[in-house]
Amino acid sequence: MRFDVFSLLPQVLQPYLDASILQRAIQNNLLEVYLHDIRSWTTDKHHVTDDTPFGGGGGMVMKPEPIFAAVEDVLGSPPACPVILLTPQGRTYTQQIAQELSAHPRIALLCGRYEGVDERVREHLVTDEISIGDYVLTGGEIPALLLIDSITRLIPGALGDPDGAQDDSFASGLLEYPHYTRPAEFRGWRVPDVLLSGNHAKIERWRRDQALLRTLRRRPDLLEKFELNKKDREFLKKREQEEVDSTNNNLRPTSES
Repeated sequence: MRFDVFSLLPQVLQPYLDASILQRAIQNNLLEVYLHDIRSWTTDKHHVTDDTPFGGGGGMVMKPEPIFAAVEDVLGSPPACPVILLTPQGRTYTQQIAQELSAHPRIALLCGRYEGVDERVREHLVTDEISIGDYVLTGGEIPALLLIDSITRLIPGALGDPDGAQDDSFASGLLEYPHYTRPAEFRGWRVPDVLLSGNHAKIERWRRDQALLRTLRRRPDLLEKFELNKKDREFLKKREQEEVDSTNNNLRPTSES
C-alpha cells in the first residue's frame, strides 16, 4: 500500500515512520510512504504558501496554487487515488473507516496548517475529509501519521500476530479484554487463574466476557450496535443482576445489636 503525504513540514513525520511496525512494513515492501513538501511547488523566491484571508480576520490561509500543483504533479489530474484532507470539519475517524480505506492501494493525505486551506482546494481537489476528534491541532501531520499507523495494521503481514488487528479494541466492535504477562504474581496481585489453566476454550470465553464487561462499563454505546450471541446476553444479564443486587445490599440499613 502507498501513502503520499503533502505537508509544509514533512520532516516531522519521518522519525515515526522509521520505527517499529511502520519501519518493518516498509522494509518488507508492504508499505510505501512518500513525503512531499508543498513548498517545493511554489514559484516565488520566498516560497510563500499562505496569505491573509479575504474579508479580514485573524490567521493565515494556505494558498491553492502550490497545493494543486503538488498534488496534480504527483498524482495526475484528476488525482489517481483518494485525496484526504485532515481537518476538524471532516467525518470522525473510526476503525470502520480505517478498514474502508485499507481497501485502496494508494491514498494521498493533505495536511492543513494555519486557519486551513483555501476553500477551492476542498471543493475541487479533495475527495474526502477526516477528523481525528473534536479538538484542534496545529496541523494535519499528527492525524496523517494516525491514519497511516491504523491502516498499516490492517495490511496482511504487517503485524507479527496474524490475528492481532482483529483483537484490537474497536476492531470487533468491543473494547479489548485485559492483558497480563510475567510474573504471575506482582505485589500480591495475581493473574486470573483461567489464563494459567491451559484451557484455550475457557480462556477465549473469559476474554470475550471481559471485553463485553469492559465495553459495558466504559463504552455502553458500542453495545447498542454490536451483535450479541446467546452466551453474550446471558453473561451481561448475569453481571447486570449482580450489580443491582450489590447496590441493593449496600442500601439496606444495618441492624444495631
